[in-house]
Amino acid sequence: MKTKEELNQAAQDLLDRFRKLENPTPRDRMAIPPQEMPSQAPEVRRHNTSEVALGYTEAQAVLEANRCLHCANEPCRGSCPVKLPIRDFVHAIAEGDFPGAISLIKEQSLLPAVCGRVCPQEKQCQSSCTMGKVLKDPSRAVAIGRLERFVADRERESGAVELPQIAPATVKRVAIVGSGPASLTVAADTRRAGHDVTVFEAFHKFGGVMQYGIPEFRLPKAIVDAEVNHLRTLGVHLEPNFLAGRTKTLAELVREYDAVFLGIGAGLPKFMDMPGENLPGVFSANEFLTRANLMKAYDREHAATPLPQVRRVAVCGGGNVAMDAARTALRIGAEEVFLVYRRSRAEMPARAEEVEHAEGEGVKFHLLCNPKQILADEQGQVRALECLRYELGEPDASGRRRPVPVSGSEFELAVDTVIIAIGNVSNPLIRMTSEELGLEFNQKGLLVCDEEGHTSLPTVFAGGDIVSGAATVILAMGQGRVAAAAINKMLRTSPD
Repeated sequence: MKTKEELNQAAQDLLDRFRKLENPTPRDRMAIPPQEMPSQAPEVRRHNTSEVALGYTEAQAVLEANRCLHCANEPCRGSCPVKLPIRDFVHAIAEGDFPGAISLIKEQSLLPAVCGRVCPQEKQCQSSCTMGKVLKDPSRAVAIGRLERFVADRERESGAVELPQIAPATVKRVAIVGSGPASLTVAADTRRAGHDVTVFEAFHKFGGVMQYGIPEFRLPKAIVDAEVNHLRTLGVHLEPNFLAGRTKTLAELVREYDAVFLGIGAGLPKFMDMPGENLPGVFSANEFLTRANLMKAYDREHAATPLPQVRRVAVCGGGNVAMDAARTALRIGAEEVFLVYRRSRAEMPARAEEVEHAEGEGVKFHLLCNPKQILADEQGQVRALECLRYELGEPDASGRRRPVPVSGSEFELAVDTVIIAIGNVSNPLIRMTSEELGLEFNQKGLLVCDEEGHTSLPTVFAGGDIVSGAATVILAMGQGRVAAAAINKMLRTSPD
């Protein structure tokens, strides 16, 4: 690995040569190599919880931005769920206008430092980048997410954060249940319109999945807290320890507020319905990550509910949450961590960067395998995970090749801890406590909404995972932005 200093010097040398060109051509821009993200070395980072990716230097950011071909049709913007003006903010970075770049981003998003870190740009904006298509390699697209992170971090570190203007106060009140990315987006946009906005959160900290689900080494919590504090500065009221359906019912909120937005996520973990899942030493990824991220349970000397000492850990799943759980297990002292996934690496839903980071840190992949049961020792503790080998058959409804079990291929993986990371479903509490209102859910327990976020109740809106199922931060923000616009429209036309 090259150090941050080495990467910066190489970028500066290339940038100096590039700036000597009078009128750079597309060919000149295509000759600029994609800039590598400076990172902690794997042998170091697996033993700490500090952020792995260190961020571009100024020279790297300007050089990477100069790879942009300035397409007239802006295909990258069309693939962004919140329609960021990508071409224009990247051009501003290329010119060294960092304040201008972040101002352009904030026209559409108040979470650039978050999105720049955790959004799957390779499946969204960067998948449409002309540079990647011309070079016939999507991994060589312009690094839009890294550039977004660069200008967001630069603004925050300067201490001069630009906040949006607030319209004159109205008499309308908006209640927002949940404080994940969809909810924070709605809070910002409805507050900008001058409404009185209150965000209710079940936990003691705000940020939703950004706070409890994504580890510190991918998304530092200081960044989430800073974004939440921006809302406080705008005048948004934040109420923690509020469990919708218990602290207050939805019916009460509907009576007290002119509009209600439900951004309660899909936080109920799925299990595999296999023998042994109730043994001590078996966790859902949801519990494991929440205890580690929100409750600092890795700090065994000071945490109120510390995680147990683990030695050999199996994580079942192949998504980003599985990678987060596996990498967290290493950081709390596991000697070996195994990731068990029933398809091949090519079918893994996790981001390629996260898979590479996990492998680099020492996570061992057991691909084309699936758990059959969890086995106990004489004391009733987890001693092994029995797995069955698979091979890939024809594609299923998802477009991925269907895993087919290989008869008689069972084997045991000696472990003392098993983490199930196969997804989440919606928590039934809000449904159970709002049946009399006629709030409509589908067969999966998700809220039924139209394209503007309207639910079956006239003043209740929703967005994020409770509508779409487990998705990404930026998709939730996109839904929040649409719902906020619908809420503002409704409140403008409703009588005082």
